[in-house]
Parts: sequence; structure tokens; C-alpha cells
Amino acid sequence: MRRLTLSLALAALCAGTALASPTNPVNGAEFRTLPTPQPTQKVEGKVEVIEFFMYHCPACNMVEAPLAAWVKKNADKVNFRRIHLSSGEPRDFEARLFATLEALQLQDAMHDKVLQAWHQERRRLRSDAENLEWAVRNGIDKEKFLAAYNSFGVNMRMKALGRMADSYAVTGTPTIIVNGKYSTEPSMVAQANRHLANDDVIPASLQVLDALVARSRQ
Repeated sequence: MRRLTLSLALAALCAGTALASPTNPVNGAEFRTLPTPQPTQKVEGKVEVIEFFMYHCPACNMVEAPLAAWVKKNADKVNFRRIHLSSGEPRDFEARLFATLEALQLQDAMHDKVLQAWHQERRRLRSDAENLEWAVRNGIDKEKFLAAYNSFGVNMRMKALGRMADSYAVTGTPTIIVNGKYSTEPSMVAQANRHLANDDVIPASLQVLDALVARSRQ
């Protein structure tokens, strides 16, 4: 009986995956529904879209330009924001840099520059000194940066980042959350659509986002 039940479950999974497509994504294939819906930042007429990322993540860097273009194209439909996934390490220099830039209201303006440091310039911002050197080199006031970097607010934000990863059930990056309900990743889209060439995975992932945003607006 157990073998029959397992066979039926596998058959159902295969059938669901066979019907999956980026333009008509299937729950459990191209995306998953969060066990507990999360609160969203309400902006009238817009659906919240969150990218969980990490500065050092090569896949996040690859998706950055296409995702930014998608966000710009859908600016009238989506309220987009980024959250740096916490590594869980005591200092977590990447997340601390993110939280500091956020506190200084520079996160959006400096996002591409941090990625450039990691992925084009091959700078590894993995210490307080390296973060400070990068900030000063990119025109941020040293004293203002240090005041924010070591502030109570940034320390609290660091703890919140760790809790958010748990709340959204995020285990890797990039992970994109739509409307506090749906979670998708390029790796999920590739797994559900194995015929896709590597170059087609990110465009297909954006098609999944289109479908999830449309679903959320209904």
C-alpha cells in the first residue's frame, strides 16, 4: 500500500510539472505558496515584490540588470524592495553594509556599486575595514558611515534580517517574494522547465513574476 501511495504521489508530481510553464506557473513547480502569508508594505494600486539577495551571490549579480529593467517596466504595478539575506554570522559584514546604507538612505543609490566591487573589481568586502574603505572611496562621509555602521538601529536591523529570512522561508538567493504570499527562484523555474537553455532561465523567471503579480492584482 505504501509503495502504491508513493507511486501515485510521484505520478501527481510529474503531471503537475508537465503542465508547468513560466507564463502559467504551477504552485510547487515554478513557485511555492508561503505557509504563512507575510504582511506587505501597502502602496495603493501596487503589489509588493521583494528580492532576497546577497552581495557576493553570482546568481544575484546575473539577475540584477534584467530584474531592474523588469521593475522599471512595471513601476506602475509593483512596489519593489530588496532585503539582504542574513548569513547568521555574528558580524555578517555584507548584511551590515546593507543595513548601514539603508540607514543612510543610500541603499538604492549604492546597490550597483557594491555589486560592481564584488563581481567586477573582485573586491571582497568581508571586514569592517574593507567596508569603510569602500564607503569612503565611493564618496560617503567617513564619520556618518561609522556612526550608522555601529549604531543601535543597524544592530537591531541585523537581527530583523535574520528573522525575516525565517518568516519568508528563504534558504538561498536570489529568492523573490510576491505579495507576501508567493516565493520563486530562478532555480525553481529551471528545474520545472528543463528544456530551457541557461540563457532563457532569467527571462522565464520574469514571466513567472508577471503571472504572480497578475494573480495578486485579481
